[in-house]
Amino acid sequence: MTFKEVLHITGGKSLKSDSPDLAIKSLLIDSRKPFIAKGAVFFAVDGSNHDGHEYINDLYAKGIRNFIVEKDVALPGDGNVVKVKSSIEALQKITKYHRQQFDIPTIAITGSNGKTIVKEWLYSCLSTKFRIVKSPHSFNSQIGVPLSVWNMSGEHELAIFEAGISKAGEMQKLADIIQPTIGIFTNLGTAHDEGFESREKKFEEKKQLFKTAQVVVFNADQQGINFGNKGFGWGESGNGEIQVVETHADKSYTNIRLTYKSKDYTLAIPFLDHSSIENAMHCVATMLYLDFSEHEIQEALKKLHGIGMRLELKRAINGSYLIDDTYNNDLAGLKQAIEFLSLQNQKKRKVIILSDLLQSGLQHDVLYKEIAELINAANIEMTIGIGEHITSLKKYVLGDTAFFNSTKQFLENICNFDLASSLILVKGARVYQFEKITRVLEERIHGTVLEINLDALTNNLNFYRSKLKDETKLMVMVKAFAYGSGSFEVANLLQFHRVDYLGVAYADEGVQLRNNGVYLPIMVLNPSEESFESMLEHDLEPEIYNLSLLHSFIQFLDGQKASIHIKLETGMKRLGFERQDLDELIELLKANKNIEVKSIFSHLAGADESRHNDFSKQQAAVFNQGSQRIMSELAIKPLRHLVNSAGTLRFPEFHYDMVRLGIGLYGLETNEEEQDKLLNISTLKTVVSQVRKLEKGETVGYGRNGVAEKPMEIATIAIGYADGYTRAFSKGIGEVWVNGKRAKVIGNVCMDMTMIDVTGMNVKERDEVEIFGPHIPIQELANKTNTIPYEILTNVSQRVKRVYYAE
Repeated sequence: MTFKEVLHITGGKSLKSDSPDLAIKSLLIDSRKPFIAKGAVFFAVDGSNHDGHEYINDLYAKGIRNFIVEKDVALPGDGNVVKVKSSIEALQKITKYHRQQFDIPTIAITGSNGKTIVKEWLYSCLSTKFRIVKSPHSFNSQIGVPLSVWNMSGEHELAIFEAGISKAGEMQKLADIIQPTIGIFTNLGTAHDEGFESREKKFEEKKQLFKTAQVVVFNADQQGINFGNKGFGWGESGNGEIQVVETHADKSYTNIRLTYKSKDYTLAIPFLDHSSIENAMHCVATMLYLDFSEHEIQEALKKLHGIGMRLELKRAINGSYLIDDTYNNDLAGLKQAIEFLSLQNQKKRKVIILSDLLQSGLQHDVLYKEIAELINAANIEMTIGIGEHITSLKKYVLGDTAFFNSTKQFLENICNFDLASSLILVKGARVYQFEKITRVLEERIHGTVLEINLDALTNNLNFYRSKLKDETKLMVMVKAFAYGSGSFEVANLLQFHRVDYLGVAYADEGVQLRNNGVYLPIMVLNPSEESFESMLEHDLEPEIYNLSLLHSFIQFLDGQKASIHIKLETGMKRLGFERQDLDELIELLKANKNIEVKSIFSHLAGADESRHNDFSKQQAAVFNQGSQRIMSELAIKPLRHLVNSAGTLRFPEFHYDMVRLGIGLYGLETNEEEQDKLLNISTLKTVVSQVRKLEKGETVGYGRNGVAEKPMEIATIAIGYADGYTRAFSKGIGEVWVNGKRAKVIGNVCMDMTMIDVTGMNVKERDEVEIFGPHIPIQELANKTNTIPYEILTNVSQRVKRVYYAE
């Protein structure tokens, strides 16, 4: 497709056309991801949180020459610009036209839950027979679907795309782009109910995806789900084409006997839980429709063991970071993974460990030349290839290379590579068993893990941003190890999303951020004289809260330039200049022109409770009076900020020039008025170490405080108060989630272990246990122990491994 065709397809107005015959290779929506400039077209969207038009000059400097815009813009040089009413609609029109160039079977998946996992499992099942293009990760939105469909090419024999909607009127656009021949409807749940008049209306909206489909695979046992003569149902009710006759759980498998076209099938699905069985059955039904044999289906099901569903960022050995994306190995997924790698700043040196890409449909030389372009664009210094054909990279990749025939051969030679202090992306086809590589590289602490959902964190950031005026700046607090979530990793994401300031408690936290590639302005809330030199060296800006500290800082600077933040006491009675201090403060700042006041701020004592509204307004009045006086007498105009997360929502009139976002970013809204707009970002998990039986009267743990009142079964889990699971959860106060049920703590919580009652729950060693997360809310734990969610989060020990993931 050329830019001249883009003009015709979109029906837009040409503002500039210096190279109309230039071929379009990639589509770019996010201005922060100019991954490969050559042949890219940027769609500038004037959105609620970002205006893409503001970054056109930056993108031009990075090599982008093609732009679709909604406003009149001027490029600094040659290029192509088309103005349209809606850049997103233009994107959809372009990819709809692109889709129409290919006549291949196309599977579209929608439903309330399970879309991504069904897509990935189906890809795993069908890739033995077809060269497949699919949605990368969970690209199923009004933007994600077009970007997925753009990856279709003449080499593909089958396409699998997922589609998700949150309100009425969205699905028709996605249906026009995908134009499916086969549909899969996973289920109808409560997700996004608020966007529709009723559950029935939501189903009718989702159903529009399948208007061009010849068949729709679905669970025929669901009430109110009907696709007429297009339906290809499965279930126990007898209402579908596939009759499930019997299910029987056997250790880690569910054995299913079914009939289809008068033939009996017996299949073993490698899962026990209902959701996984339902997702697997959608795959089974699709394979039956495509005439797979019983043997082919069973072999495909075996591959579903342990397929991960997300890209994970973890700490690795020797001071490195590991990006684990081993579940996904198509070209589009590789581009997404390398893009994620290129955006990380924790370490400068980047390494990729990559296997052969299978079933791409491209000639090896063409394929690996395209992969090399991705690797070179991301400035990857070392490429390690594993497989028969990947050696083709050698002639195109600019950095160092090494190649091995097998994963085993690489692991035998891994000690010969310097992988210290690096960002390492591991991505390979499942046949190469790259999980063996990640096990070697991953930093080992113990079985307890705090998982942080980066997509949820971004959602929460954008929610608070939507409450601000365009000119209002945003400071995000990453003190206390980013509320237990991990300072470097969270700060790097915030830097990517262009927040204006970071706040830390102590100078050494700021120094660590600087040493890990964070360049945003950083305010230090609790500076000390001992930290002045370090702050100056690392461009950190101290909060100055009394005359004594200011005198010490002036003496230390001895005329050197520095930036500070002035805190005023307005009623919190913690830190800050009192009203009577302002005369001397102003005189000192007048006399020391080398000191720049970056901001003046204070803190509301009761922003999260309406009963303190009058007091909050009194504080704001004191702050306004004091800050205005300082600005007037010094003839300066620094930033002013007063409100935290709670105040941002409750007091928009007190936003001033900047707001400070803290606990809200991490998914907790202390007012609880808009909690439903935030997503949980953290899940603390551990594993079962041992299971044992108790007789009546036997006791458990220190002090023998757990007593078996009847024969019971207990499990020891690998978490204790040294990990942040406080002793306050002892003796049945604490509950955890295991095997789909709650289990109470029995006896006292130990330093490194806790015992739980799992009687009748069929729990075994290595089973996963949720300490807090979707089933055990943090707020519940806080209430049970008479504390606040902040304490639960920040208590999670740094010895607990953090895993960061993006869907």
